[in-house]
Amino acid sequence: MKQGIQTGLLACALLSTSAMAEESGVSFSHKNWEVVCDNTLTCRAAGYSSEDSPTGSVLLTRAAGAGTPVTGKVMLAEVDADDQHPVAKLRLSINGQSAGELKPAKNDDWQLSGKQVSQIISAVKGSGKVEFIGGTQPFVLSGDGAFAVLVKMDDVQGRIGTPGALTKKGDKPESSVRAAVPAPVIQSVKTEKGQERPLTAPELAALKPKLLATLTEDDGCDRIEPAEGDEVEPVTLTPLDKNHVLLSTLCWRAAYNEGYGYWVTDAQLKDKPVLVTTSGTDYSEGEISMSQKGRGIGDCFGMASWVWDGKTFNKASEATTGMCRYLRLGGTWNLPTWVTTVK
Repeated sequence: MKQGIQTGLLACALLSTSAMAEESGVSFSHKNWEVVCDNTLTCRAAGYSSEDSPTGSVLLTRAAGAGTPVTGKVMLAEVDADDQHPVAKLRLSINGQSAGELKPAKNDDWQLSGKQVSQIISAVKGSGKVEFIGGTQPFVLSGDGAFAVLVKMDDVQGRIGTPGALTKKGDKPESSVRAAVPAPVIQSVKTEKGQERPLTAPELAALKPKLLATLTEDDGCDRIEPAEGDEVEPVTLTPLDKNHVLLSTLCWRAAYNEGYGYWVTDAQLKDKPVLVTTSGTDYSEGEISMSQKGRGIGDCFGMASWVWDGKTFNKASEATTGMCRYLRLGGTWNLPTWVTTVK
């Protein structure tokens, strides 16, 4: 994780078969396009302006299932935008011809009509020019990588060879398209309002070997056993209920990110701790969260969360904000690989 968060969450989820999407999500990127499909098989394809001209991004979203439509949004760059002259109108141009105005949406983005979405897909699959006019400067959507990403989107959803495919259409029946997978349900349980405290020296001496035993080569937690001369990080205990506690300590620190380790164990500190994550950033009222920058400026992030169900912390969400393209501080889109219903 650490400084490589901009590729870590995406690269680790890159899968070759659509059947695995429902288990952990699928992410694939090529040149100026990327697609992220979550465990319900909803896919989101994002296309960007060229990297040397960061002016905007398009998001195409399609749920799984036969006959589902593709919806589209446009986000204009705001990092260097002129706040004194907000965009009042935004017009789509395809190959130099007007394709209508876009509707402004609630989140400072713009909504594409179904016809506009179809026109954009047709253009970027080939050599068509897609341009959005009305901002500080025109946003020219790159087509580089679009076809490969749209093929991947069709593949994950089982659409290749069907009339509804975005790329390789055919006469296979729409009934062969993969159905949406229900999101897992997590029943959250309210935790106690116990005070966080550091472990005592005897408690730490007994628990440290158990904590170390939970780590694999993929779990970065260098700070739990610091090198000679490095600062010793405290391990804290927070009650969850009368039978369980949450242990936490700083695991690693990089140039612009840091990650905390979180473990669940019994209130008597006798059992083997169960590791939740070594890249957490916060814990509050039964939820562990993670938010890591892709790079120092903070224009792209990786996020995740885990929710307490009375026995363990279940992964409730995992997502990125898309490519690091200097469009918006805080990230451009929400591209989840894992979604759940928390009750």
